[in-house]
Amino acid sequence: MKQIESSLLDELTGKAKDSPRKRMNFNLHDALSDPLQRLCNAIEPETYIRPHRHADPETCEVFIMLRGSAVLLFFDESGRVIDRSALSAKGPVIAAEIPPKTWHAIASLESGTVFFEVKQGPYVRPSGLNVAEWAPDEGEPAATDFVCRYKTAKVGERLIPQQ
Repeated sequence: MKQIESSLLDELTGKAKDSPRKRMNFNLHDALSDPLQRLCNAIEPETYIRPHRHADPETCEVFIMLRGSAVLLFFDESGRVIDRSALSAKGPVIAAEIPPKTWHAIASLESGTVFFEVKQGPYVRPSGLNVAEWAPDEGEPAATDFVCRYKTAKVGERLIPQQ
């Protein structure tokens, strides 16, 4: 039996804080090829998760907050925010499902945020048409500003103005 204990979340949070990417996951599945991916994902407020979608292959994801809080954003093809959800382990919204082919990103609102993620496998790192061209790559200077804008973005706003 696999269990998620508080000590695991503490350890995962410590590793996320020490990581250059400010995030760390703990996989419960045995291999990236498993048909069902199950993991704890610790994300610190400084981490940048580039908007992406799961269109090829079409997969959905479920996020369940274990600790802390985050904002989950959904975007249209041009980068306009079409939905926003505040997730918190304390509620009122503690979980969300992301449908296939939906542009999305999540940002931590407080240190120590950890969510449980479930998605169809095998794991395929988003690339090509599954990563948003209108968003900066991880590591680019603009990514820092992007993460700050995630936290306050409202429905109808575009994170990068159209050229």
